[in-house]
Amino acid sequence: MKKEPFNNQKYLKIQRESILKRISKFGDKLYLEFGGKLFDDYHASRVLPGFKSDSKLQMLLGIKDKVEVVIVVNANDISSNKVRNDTLITYQEEVERLIDTYREVGLYVSSVVISFYESSVSVDNFIKKLENNGLNVYHHYKINGYPHNIPLILSDDGLGKNEYIKTSKPLVVVTAPGPGSGKMATCLSQLYHENRNGVRAGYAKYETFPVWNLSLNHPVNLAYEAATVDLADVNMIDPFHLEKYGVTAVNYNRDIEVFPLLKNIFEHIYGESPYFSPTDMGVNMVGFAIDDEERVIKACHREIVRRYYQTQKNVYLGRFKDETIDKMDMLINKAGVPITARKSVAACLKVAERTNEPSVAIELPSGKIITGHRSALFGACAEVLLALSIQSRTNPLAERAMLQLPKLVGSEAHSSTILSEVDLGTLTRLGIRVTEEPTSYKKKLYTNNQ
Repeated sequence: MKKEPFNNQKYLKIQRESILKRISKFGDKLYLEFGGKLFDDYHASRVLPGFKSDSKLQMLLGIKDKVEVVIVVNANDISSNKVRNDTLITYQEEVERLIDTYREVGLYVSSVVISFYESSVSVDNFIKKLENNGLNVYHHYKINGYPHNIPLILSDDGLGKNEYIKTSKPLVVVTAPGPGSGKMATCLSQLYHENRNGVRAGYAKYETFPVWNLSLNHPVNLAYEAATVDLADVNMIDPFHLEKYGVTAVNYNRDIEVFPLLKNIFEHIYGESPYFSPTDMGVNMVGFAIDDEERVIKACHREIVRRYYQTQKNVYLGRFKDETIDKMDMLINKAGVPITARKSVAACLKVAERTNEPSVAIELPSGKIITGHRSALFGACAEVLLALSIQSRTNPLAERAMLQLPKLVGSEAHSSTILSEVDLGTLTRLGIRVTEEPTSYKKKLYTNNQ
């Protein structure tokens, strides 16, 4: 078997060692802000072939006796019924899913923080449900002028107004159902309260992307920008790191913006800051586990093209603002990625042009291309799997075909039209990475049942 370009075992080892070293640096307790996903991190798996989607979770399980998890969710996201773009479930449902998953694997979930708390029926009902299921729930509040009004932030009317989260483990993992939940503010609030309670606590950040020790325009970092194109995040050179060490490191704008606040809080607590830059705060070792950079770059190029089509679809459906297409055009040009980086795209469009019918092409992991188009009997994504599953009970050939389905994982597919949710869900569950042309073959607004 060909060696993967990303060494996952090496990554788990050096990442765990880095976190344990950071805990010992502070002594009593470390609040570790977890960016991105603890599991189901399929973006990382796509751009770093060999990275396991649950790598961060497995890393924590290796030290789970030292770990407890605090989940932060923004009250506004509960009230507005905000939905994740990838799973299409609400932030409230994602909190519940996270709790169940962590508990199932043996991680201790101690509490949930409702940030930007304001009483509402939906928020208060959610709190009651959590408490009825054994979770401690804490209220944190909006601070006017955050993160710039430091005198107010470091006062009883700022962080002091938040409820103190009672924790018992040396490593407190602070995670969330999505961006904008208030993870960093929660960590800072705890540092403020711990100091008042006589506990020496520290803070660090674990964010897989951007990768600080790769260049600003490295395809891995550009792929991250493509993945967050609908947000206000931008990769930047860390000016504090460059000034202090004379070394170029990559971070992103929100961490750079909030760093002076964190530095002030540490100086307020200890008299001096242990960190001189946002990059110093991080414990991300992913850049040291890339064994084959050339293959990683090719994977990133495919991912950037995938995000390009995903952005076009989301703008077409009204989920993203129009200007996100301009941002994606800039990123794809910066990366120098041709659309042909996804071979399934050209193959699909060629069949669609020849047949004048909705078409789909799949590039298998072996490199072989398979195409199909709508006929009088079947759609381009025919429900052959259903027929196979029925026949597999009596037909040995059908059963053999069903057993080959796991080999489709990692295939790249493209459709000449937006797929129905049923077809898209089926392909996704098979591990096939799908892109779609931003158009409906029916030329109608409602496309879910095409």
